[in-house]
Amino acid sequence: MGNYKSFGDSKFIPNLPKEKLEVIVQSSAAYRADAAAVDELWKACSDDMYDLSSRRQHLGLGQKGLTTYYSSNVTEEDCVFIQDFMQHKKLSPYNTRFFKKEDGSYELRLASSEVSGSQEGSEDDMGGRLGEFEHQAKKVKVVRGDYSALMQRVVDNLSKAKEFAANENEKSMLEWYVRSFRYGSIDAHKDGSRFWIKDKGPVVESYIGFIESYRDPYGVRGEFEGFVAVVNKAMSAKFSTLVDKSTTFIPRLPWPAAFEKDSYLRPDFTSLDVVAFAGSGIPAGINIPNYDDIRQDEGFKNVALGNVLAASTSEEKVTFLRDEDQEPFKKLKAPAFEIQVGLHELLGHGSGKLFQKTAGGLNFDPESVINPVTNQKVTSWYSENDTWDTKFSSMASSYEECRAECVGLYLSLQSDILEIFGHLDKAGEDVCYVNWLLMVRAGLLGLEFYSPETKKWRQAHMQARHVILRVLLEAGQELVTVGRCEGDDGKPDLVIRLDRTKVPTVGKEAIRDFLQKLQVFKSTADVAAGTAMYDKYSEVTDDWLSMRNIVIARRRPRRMYVQAFTSISESGDVVLTEPPVNAGGAVQSFMAHFPQVDSELTRLWQADRSAWNYTS
Repeated sequence: MGNYKSFGDSKFIPNLPKEKLEVIVQSSAAYRADAAAVDELWKACSDDMYDLSSRRQHLGLGQKGLTTYYSSNVTEEDCVFIQDFMQHKKLSPYNTRFFKKEDGSYELRLASSEVSGSQEGSEDDMGGRLGEFEHQAKKVKVVRGDYSALMQRVVDNLSKAKEFAANENEKSMLEWYVRSFRYGSIDAHKDGSRFWIKDKGPVVESYIGFIESYRDPYGVRGEFEGFVAVVNKAMSAKFSTLVDKSTTFIPRLPWPAAFEKDSYLRPDFTSLDVVAFAGSGIPAGINIPNYDDIRQDEGFKNVALGNVLAASTSEEKVTFLRDEDQEPFKKLKAPAFEIQVGLHELLGHGSGKLFQKTAGGLNFDPESVINPVTNQKVTSWYSENDTWDTKFSSMASSYEECRAECVGLYLSLQSDILEIFGHLDKAGEDVCYVNWLLMVRAGLLGLEFYSPETKKWRQAHMQARHVILRVLLEAGQELVTVGRCEGDDGKPDLVIRLDRTKVPTVGKEAIRDFLQKLQVFKSTADVAAGTAMYDKYSEVTDDWLSMRNIVIARRRPRRMYVQAFTSISESGDVVLTEPPVNAGGAVQSFMAHFPQVDSELTRLWQADRSAWNYTS
């Protein structure tokens, strides 16, 4: 997609003129080795790299930005049409892109190493779904082989990895992944994920596939990512205790038992130190797989990425906090975030039931289940082919992150949960207060990730946190205030006041009521009510826009993550190299991971360029 932030989807450009960057490029070892090839690359991408015309400033759909999931002429109406087509054909959008042709027809591409149709008697379950179809009087051609050469590399290396599988679950997992990436089958990836969740407590953990849909403007297509990490046993012991007691904590959530899963599926929950995370961004925690049917009925895994949580930047003064909150915040933000991530992933994403029609009928009793928001019988649910993502589409990611964040806040008030993490009595109250303060401040900082030009939020988590701030402000009674003031530098500033004495009362009640609605609307597939509520708290008025200007004026650089890398020594040992956390270390890490120009990547990029005609 180019030089766009992984957190916020806005474009960034080099902090020097194009001509000076060209001098640096021409001074490199790569240029000395093959000047013609580097010149060709530079000429192909340099103008786009610096282009800040309106549609190139953000990732987005239609006239609101740029995306390579779709051709540049695709609109939201096209996305709705293709989604309906895919539901009829029982195709998952996770590993797809689609392009709209000049004649108005569509080409839907499945990522796979295999390009041709199915072979007779093969294990291929996708070949029969390829071809040309007519849907609502429009033509759709389904093909596979998108990024075929790259997917073949994945297939080849996962096939080799089977030799090193620690057990039969891992071997079966890899076999199904290979089948998925060879044929473009999400069903095969689901089967691989089933073996993955059965592989409890591995010392080395990994996952790979088209996973998160944050980067898709329509919110249903996955970004290809993968990670390898090793278990942090000490921290994992705390998370294991949290899992052990989950059946005690889940009933404390503010919805009736009928809105919770029929049976508790005990997940694996470990703290991992990341060795490599391949994707546009590095999360602090993950609850996967993202397939609703597996999470609801078979289970999932939670991981907290410990060395990501531990990474921090030193700040002389934390922006927008009162003087009396500075030291507690600096001291306790890491343990508070650790608790929030644990509750967010395990009891946030891991809780709640979706009411759905299945082959055997409805998975709940519509005659006895009462909607606690309306006090009436439940009248809406998911159809057999619906998923959470396809039903709530572009809002789904942020809404679900908001629900999980609210679960974390709500349950962090419980002293027995704080005790699991080693925080007792007054220390527990202090870390709970800082956890709520972290959320309130994040909600204010989230304004940076709102685009006034498009009236869209660019980052799911930050929209979620701003929504929570608005809910707490609406609670009144001076639980939270955001005031204007003059900073030490004489420039406009903001200050947050959170009344810690009212967090367990006013704050708890506000989050309880809001969280119940989030869950009920999600369970019942009530898109209209969920959208109306979420949009209400997401709206950025003129007053908030003026505060956004102050937030942006006082923003600090985001933390820098520098990934380690491994190599094989002459004696055959695996050597781990951890570069320094600075710009030079980042360059060293990227050079190790990408040692040379990849001609296949260049070819794929050039092949699709004509589909991305973005003009102001």
